[in-house]
Amino acid sequence: MTHTRTTQGLQLRSRLQRTGFTLDLDLTLPERGISALFGPSGCGKTTALRIIAGLEATANGRVTIGSEVWQDSANGVFRPVHQRAVGLVFQEASLFDHLSVEGNLKFGFQRTPRADRRQAWDQSIELLGIEKLLLRKPHELSGGERQRVAIARALAASPRVLLMDEPLAAIDAQRKAEILPWLERLHSELDLPVLYVTHSLDEVAHLADHLVILEQGRALASGPTNDLLSRSDLPMARSSDASVLIEGVINGAGEGTGIARVDFEGGSLLLPWARTTPGPTAQRVRVRIQARDVSIALQRAENTSVLNILPATVTDVREEGLGQTMVSLRLGESALTLLSRISALSAKRLALRPGMPVFAQVKGMAMVR
Repeated sequence: MTHTRTTQGLQLRSRLQRTGFTLDLDLTLPERGISALFGPSGCGKTTALRIIAGLEATANGRVTIGSEVWQDSANGVFRPVHQRAVGLVFQEASLFDHLSVEGNLKFGFQRTPRADRRQAWDQSIELLGIEKLLLRKPHELSGGERQRVAIARALAASPRVLLMDEPLAAIDAQRKAEILPWLERLHSELDLPVLYVTHSLDEVAHLADHLVILEQGRALASGPTNDLLSRSDLPMARSSDASVLIEGVINGAGEGTGIARVDFEGGSLLLPWARTTPGPTAQRVRVRIQARDVSIALQRAENTSVLNILPATVTDVREEGLGQTMVSLRLGESALTLLSRISALSAKRLALRPGMPVFAQVKGMAMVR
């Protein structure tokens, strides 16, 4: 199959004024992979998707995908939604109940002119693993299956960009765990940009390559997910789920049965196989380490059950209130950062300050990709 590659990614420069709220964004997002729009309710995440889709005709600005101009207010250009090749996936699957799964998929596929089809008929079926569901009606599907079908239907129309508005918000934790691996495949196998709206750090950690943090209609930061999650000055660091991501490579077994070694820039981590998916040597993985699972010592501990003790340097110390302190740690000589949430009393007793050499004790982690 031939892919059409963009060269400029997705550009959104827009301003929308409403009573008591102003959205003012200037974003350039990658040409492929998953970009997450993250922030609290009411910060403008869904409105940004609606502007890209052409559902906010009063918004001023410019929307482009590759070399295509979908909106340019300065020059009077505005393509309505039916002239924009967007795939839309919402919290509710909104499938056609009177059609089978196959009929739902054909609805979008057959309405896309043959010359504009960038997706083969069976590509989204295989990607979302719904081959055995084609003859079923929507009422015969679980919540997770309905969302997989909804995503496949959106892809069947060969969109230039896939817009997903909190697609996991309406399903329970078990169904969410079932669908996440399928969403992860979007990252590796789709050759188009995906914008994913969420307020879940767990979903960001699993899925996002690029992250945009929104607050009150503006972008506080935009960049690679790993970089933004490790910044102690951004809102995520104040969350109870504050964490960082480390990209590494599985390089065989570690010291002991059932242990995998993950090498990364600046060191290595030992993970129980139960928390990983055993794979071939040199398999690239993403490991999430939460700030609450990292403690700090001035000397390397001996005779301890903690498997991962990494030399580090303190780069920032921030008091969070309620007797807690967030410490940023640079690992070894690398540019990688860990976050450690400890008590303010512990930070005081250790006399932590920027530039101080310490040891980061990682008590828990999870492989998320």
